[in-house]
Amino acid sequence: MQIFPAIDLSGGQVVRLRQGDYEDMQVYATDPERVAMDFLEQGATNLHVVDLDGAKEGTAVNTGAIQALCGVEGLFVEVGGGIRDEARIEHYLALGAGRVILGTAAIRNFPFVEEMAKKHSSKIAVGVDARNGRVAVSGWLETTDVDSLQFCTKLRDAGVRTVIYTDIAKDGELTGTNLDAYRALREIEGLSIVASGGISFEHEIAALRDMGTYAAILGKALYVGKLSLSRAIAIAAGKEPQ
Repeated sequence: MQIFPAIDLSGGQVVRLRQGDYEDMQVYATDPERVAMDFLEQGATNLHVVDLDGAKEGTAVNTGAIQALCGVEGLFVEVGGGIRDEARIEHYLALGAGRVILGTAAIRNFPFVEEMAKKHSSKIAVGVDARNGRVAVSGWLETTDVDSLQFCTKLRDAGVRTVIYTDIAKDGELTGTNLDAYRALREIEGLSIVASGGISFEHEIAALRDMGTYAAILGKALYVGKLSLSRAIAIAAGKEPQ
């Protein structure tokens, strides 16, 4: 299993939200590139980057920071937040992003997602953010009536290969992730699932690994020292640290 440490950007700074609440934001660093380098030094080979301002506004905002992060050698970078058209996808890919994440666009304009999945294949992922089993959009500010698990199946059928699934209620709480949701998601054949939201314990990383989850995103638990990135990477690889 792959581990993706997360950098969420707002105002060019590294921040974390609690349950997607923009009014409940904690700043952890002012230099995103330095944070990425720290992750690299701890053994990371991947990086998950979200433009929170972009997700809220529906357009790219933190492009300078994203360009710097995509330029860090040795990291496969996936980028999301406010990506609504192909021009933005191609811009981030040109900057060096290995994968671009579509969120609200997947609900608002599903034919666009189908087209991008066919055209860009593995370079496209869809972020499915769930609140009480329903898909949330616009930076988690709005909850739709779309069933999140059924939507993941629809994405698979449309040619999407990778889904980043987040249970919003778990995000930033440091109380654990929704393992039941990932057990259900593993039944969708042909879809690589990235677990996100609330992963706080080493046993959860082992459980996600053992159920065949493709990757896990670690956020607040790293920033507050609840999880060690190097240990998480070892556990994900099946090398249980002593």
